[in-house]
Amino acid sequence: MPDAVPDVTGRVSRIQQITIAWMCLEAGVSLWAAMRAKSPALLAFGGDSAVELLSAVVVWRRFQRNLSDERAERRAARIAATLLIILAIFVAATSALSLLGYSEPGPSYVGVAVLIVAAVFMPWLARRKRRLSAEAQSAALRADAAESMLCAYLAIIALVGLAIRAVWGFAIADPIAALLIIPFILREAREAYKGRACCGD
Repeated sequence: MPDAVPDVTGRVSRIQQITIAWMCLEAGVSLWAAMRAKSPALLAFGGDSAVELLSAVVVWRRFQRNLSDERAERRAARIAATLLIILAIFVAATSALSLLGYSEPGPSYVGVAVLIVAAVFMPWLARRKRRLSAEAQSAALRADAAESMLCAYLAIIALVGLAIRAVWGFAIADPIAALLIIPFILREAREAYKGRACCGD
């Protein structure tokens, strides 16, 4: 269908522009809140937001080109996969520092507000990207969808960790939960490198 490719390209471009705008706000606010509160969970979340911002820009630029450009697609998929690996390392390092007691986190109401919005908004964004990645046959967009979903998971984990710490004083809850996300991150990175464009739900 000749009109399908321009339509998909336009929809991908719009969803990536929404992602870029939100991630600029999310990364800036969460990293600022993390520094103020010395919170490893918020720092991991802010780092994820920064990585996702870079990934969204890469995928958006890829779709400014011809949809059938396979070299551009492979390059974008590999960059997105590399960013997922960087994210896994970042989450592991941040969690390790927290578990070793190198930081004493405090409360951050601004951080909590950003986490709540991300936990609600990012799953919707990820679902849209997954559907579009199947239509466009884009492994790069699929990897970017995975990063959007991981952003939601990390937001929920950080919220649960902050709640457990506030109620029971169990400070290691959020870094332990964050470490459990790492295998999923690495699996998505591997699939992006392989060039898989749709998720096996």
